[in-house]
Amino acid sequence: MASFSIPLTGLEADSTALNTVANDLANMNTTAFKAQLTNFADLFYQQIGSTGAGDPIQVGAGVKVASNETSYTQGSINSTGNATDVALNGPGFFVLSNGAGGFEYSRAGDFSLDSNGNLVTSNGLSVMGYPAVAGVVNTNAPLTAINIPVGAVQQPLATTTMSMTANLDSASATGTQFPAAVTVYDSLGQAHVAAVTYQQTATNTWSYSVQLPNADYSIAGADVVPAAITGTLTFNANGDLATVAQGAGAAQTVGTAAGDVSSIALNFNPAATNVLANGAAGLNIKWNLLDAAGTPNISQVDTTSAVSATDQNGYASGQYQSFAVGSDGTVSVTYSNGQTQNVGQLALANAPNLQGLALLGNGDYETNSASGTASVGASGTSGLATMQDDALEASNVNISTEFSDLIIAQRAFEANAKSVTTFDTVTQDTINMVH
Repeated sequence: MASFSIPLTGLEADSTALNTVANDLANMNTTAFKAQLTNFADLFYQQIGSTGAGDPIQVGAGVKVASNETSYTQGSINSTGNATDVALNGPGFFVLSNGAGGFEYSRAGDFSLDSNGNLVTSNGLSVMGYPAVAGVVNTNAPLTAINIPVGAVQQPLATTTMSMTANLDSASATGTQFPAAVTVYDSLGQAHVAAVTYQQTATNTWSYSVQLPNADYSIAGADVVPAAITGTLTFNANGDLATVAQGAGAAQTVGTAAGDVSSIALNFNPAATNVLANGAAGLNIKWNLLDAAGTPNISQVDTTSAVSATDQNGYASGQYQSFAVGSDGTVSVTYSNGQTQNVGQLALANAPNLQGLALLGNGDYETNSASGTASVGASGTSGLATMQDDALEASNVNISTEFSDLIIAQRAFEANAKSVTTFDTVTQDTINMVH
């Protein structure tokens, strides 16, 4: 009988609504959980006649659940202080490997490291991203599991370039010397202090001499100390470095034009051995005389001679200390030698129809024919979210809204239940009439 079937459809639909609200409230504290809303639609109608005006008389068959709509609005971002936690601020999902060659997607960034240093989710799925080779991320490469080199040792890098930002006092008397120094590293990561001595030889003219300590060359007592690397610097009337003569060579214009020079070769290679005292290879360093803008690093004006900065690209070996995730998803590792190196970049994905995503539990989603194929990209590109390290996205459940929906669903359930009891009473009265 329709009298019973119609309220029963209401009871079933209201039960779904109550379950949805209950599930939302149960997940109020679930990381990046997205609340749902149950939408109803009326069932088919049966025409039982028509009016005198020809209008159809139609009777409904009840109600059904039209959809359980997921709200993908942004949840609040809360700081956790945990380096493995990452929050998304904006659209998109983290890309996860399901272990079977496919991908799943999640907003929950409560990651951790497994025993191999892989970044994984709370249910053990690998977090995917773009690989990095020698610190350079390749966003055109296939996705790979993000691995943190916990316990790894970064190999040393021998110094190949250096620069010195300095001023030489133009008021100095001829013969005045100004000592300076820069620390460089050999192929084994040992530091060496290269002594640089400037000496004024004439107006606007200074000689330079660069040498490593004699002890750095002493191998098994053999005297293999090479001569210091020398040359001459000249300055124009404005105090700008104009020419450099390396060794006994001719003066060359310092600049970026064709035929100009921009650096001095400093080759610390002991004769016959080509190694330093500790067994490291000899140092071959390019002393850059210009900065990135093409301006000379060394000037000569009437003020105290001083070195304001030195720079070089070498470093000693270092032990892994920590990692961090940048706003673009770049994962960088810090070593005890103060160096940082990129080891990958977290990838993000989005789907054409978010309502079509299959909810798998554990905060994971899966694409299908309804959602469309996910598009993968880097954070901050193609409308994808940016990332915040040491933080997590909270649930977007609004308790006030949920309680309102709970009351509405409860009243609807009670009304449909009352309809069933009313129709039961009517049925009993009808049966009693027959008897």
